[in-house]
Amino acid sequence: MPLFDPPAQYKAERLHDTIEEDDLESLIESTTAAILNEGVFNWHTPPEAGVLRRFFQGLLLVPERDLFIVRAPDNSICGAAILAHATARSELYGASATITAFFIVPYERNKGLGTLLLHKVIACARAGGAHVLDCRVRETLPDAIALLTSLGFTHWGTHPYFARIGDRTVRGLFFSKLLVPEGGTIQWQVAGGATTMPHHTPQAPTPTSTGLTLYPAIDLKGGACVRLRQGEMNDATHYSDDPPAQAKLFEAAGCRHLHIVDLDGAFAGRSANIDAVEGIIANTSLPVQLGGGLRDMKTIERWLEAGVSRVILGSVAVKDPDLVRQAARAWPGRIVAGIDARQGRVATEGWAEVSELTTTDLARHMEDAGVAAIIFTEITRDGMLEGLDIEQTAALARHVSIPIIASGGVGTLEHLHALRRAAEETPGITGVIVGRALYDGRISLPEALQVLEGTC
Repeated sequence: MPLFDPPAQYKAERLHDTIEEDDLESLIESTTAAILNEGVFNWHTPPEAGVLRRFFQGLLLVPERDLFIVRAPDNSICGAAILAHATARSELYGASATITAFFIVPYERNKGLGTLLLHKVIACARAGGAHVLDCRVRETLPDAIALLTSLGFTHWGTHPYFARIGDRTVRGLFFSKLLVPEGGTIQWQVAGGATTMPHHTPQAPTPTSTGLTLYPAIDLKGGACVRLRQGEMNDATHYSDDPPAQAKLFEAAGCRHLHIVDLDGAFAGRSANIDAVEGIIANTSLPVQLGGGLRDMKTIERWLEAGVSRVILGSVAVKDPDLVRQAARAWPGRIVAGIDARQGRVATEGWAEVSELTTTDLARHMEDAGVAAIIFTEITRDGMLEGLDIEQTAALARHVSIPIIASGGVGTLEHLHALRRAAEETPGITGVIVGRALYDGRISLPEALQVLEGTC
């Protein structure tokens, strides 16, 4: 049974695309109180109000995230929760959703408001098709643990190094709740339990047909569109002196996104092709994701405010992971990690340096940091037109729950067909970046869009 019966005058609700200014101020105030009390939303010390403001405003723009609140009788907000819906569904694991944050302000506790809020979150997860709802909580929060237990969550594991608070290392407890409707739970019994599954020869699962997003690449060097081979700046092919016109051509052909890399910026560590990027933003309505030389919060904010939809953090993901985490908090859904590798080892500084970090390790760190997606490039294949490294791409997609965008090596339509087939088996693969093959005419853009986004 729930710990308390919530009072009727308090209401739990899910916020939608926008939030009124009064609600935003109230949410910032209550969040600050919760952070000071026990830490929440990955903060143990409250950030400035502007950071929280951007955090909540950005959160409402992320389709895979839902923000819930509890209103007091005076309409103030006294609690909140975030639900992350599954980005990929599989025949093997089903869909899972995760409660990534949850709090009730200290001065409104012991009224059943946690029960009220959690019931709302559970109902939304179930309505969204989740089979399992996950949550993890620090062992130092006994009230949260008691609440989860009272609503049927099962404690199944412990993380020994979950959080660092001051000079203490705090363990984390993993909880899950089965949401499968009655009658379907038999299929989710633990190993060794009773089963009524027939002893027939199993049939191969039929994968869900899901389209992939095509990201045509515009790589900028000296203000022009170029393409590199294996990331070598001295091996560049020049394609256009008018990047904005090139962007318009991609838009007219039916593309729905653009992928831009400031190559000079990647090597210099600061934005270099500013005029070209601004020209593209001004001359197309397509969402733009931009990478290359983005190494500090000020630069990231500058481009997001200029109209870039998402920024790609590459070298800084290795050298300054705290910056990635801070940016992901400030602009939820708008930070993408670029993982570039040479044979499984992460490369940085415009691919000029290779670290000892593996792609899988970095991908997991970036998922924990809160990035919206990962772009994976095998450098040895980039610009070579010999095909994507599908094996590494799929392996990354199986190891994390955030979307993976493939990059590096597309040269024929068959390469896109191969990626589409891999995505049917590994739903975490959601898109692909194509460059040289489009510019050289080796791939027809309409045919590429049909292969990736059609029903083939």
